[in-house]
Amino acid sequence: MLLYALAVAGGAMAYVPFLTILLPVRVEAMADGAHVSWLAYCAFVGAIAASLANIGFGWLSDRTQNRGGWIAAGLLLSCTLLVSMPMATGLTALMALLVAWQVSLNMMLAPLAAMAGDFVPDRQKGTLGGFLSFAPALGAASGALVTLPGLASADVRLVVVAALVALCVLPVLLFGRPRPFPELMQPVARQEVAEDPRPRRIVVRMWLARLLVQIAEAALFAYLYIWLRSISGAIGDNHAALVFGVVLFLAVPATLVVGRWADRANRPILPLAICASVTGLALLGMASAPDLRLALLAYGLFGLASSIFLALHTAQTLRVLPRPQHRGRDLGLFNLTNTVPSLVMPGLTLAMVPVFGFAGLFVVLAVLVGLASLLLFTMPRPD
Repeated sequence: MLLYALAVAGGAMAYVPFLTILLPVRVEAMADGAHVSWLAYCAFVGAIAASLANIGFGWLSDRTQNRGGWIAAGLLLSCTLLVSMPMATGLTALMALLVAWQVSLNMMLAPLAAMAGDFVPDRQKGTLGGFLSFAPALGAASGALVTLPGLASADVRLVVVAALVALCVLPVLLFGRPRPFPELMQPVARQEVAEDPRPRRIVVRMWLARLLVQIAEAALFAYLYIWLRSISGAIGDNHAALVFGVVLFLAVPATLVVGRWADRANRPILPLAICASVTGLALLGMASAPDLRLALLAYGLFGLASSIFLALHTAQTLRVLPRPQHRGRDLGLFNLTNTVPSLVMPGLTLAMVPVFGFAGLFVVLAVLVGLASLLLFTMPRPD
């Protein structure tokens, strides 16, 4: 499980530094003042490519029953394409490389996500969620590392990122020897699922709950700095990055504790419902914060609760998927909750902020997250 968590952290390192820092810097240098529109095009096309590739390679890893082979191929191709980004000299070439990179990256990520469902029993899913909380923290830390002044040039930074990813993902392929759990791989016929609608309803509720929380998460990820600057012009980008990083690292021990409790108490969904409720309350606190200190406290609570929610939700989703033989494909469909919010969030923000300010946006997001909490509190317990 530790090697697997390290590999998932490597997956985060593959895209967090590149999409949040290295790609925008490269686009700004190439676009001659049109970098905002360039980045919008890249984000839109990349999100669509990632969504389709994740579903497709998840399905292929189900059919071939060879997760490791797809992970290794995706690792090799994505690292190769990442270090090839300097070859792009125009928007069309950059977008073509970006799409190819997203496809190859999800060739690795989709079967990697399904691997946990193959080898981690349900009684340890909460603990797995705790270990998965390392991924966003280490992804953010890798971005800070590769951008240290004087460490590497823009092109060499891509090589450093690729090396970090390989160092994290290869150990689970080379040294991971998971104990088989035949019950986790027992096929379930379509007729069995059709006769009992309860598992499908649970999956739908889990999908909707994550989508609603991810919309709020995407909005804060994109506009945290701008919101803080609207409260106090004295805050700089380094302050916002520090707050974001501290919250991610505090979430790691908290998620480990909560996930372990969920396993011992056999209450896999209750922590998710509580974290969604706390996330909604924190958004209301952010909407009404009168000064920077209270705004940061409210955001810290939001970041902590939502980070715990997302890590545990990822693990518990593996428990509720009804057909193990289609685990990779179904996780690809769940991955849409990560990519769709990036397409929804800009329109929602443009509709709310100019009229009602960030306070109005946060109230709407609090309502959405409150609906997620209600879906989970009223959901029947999975077997």
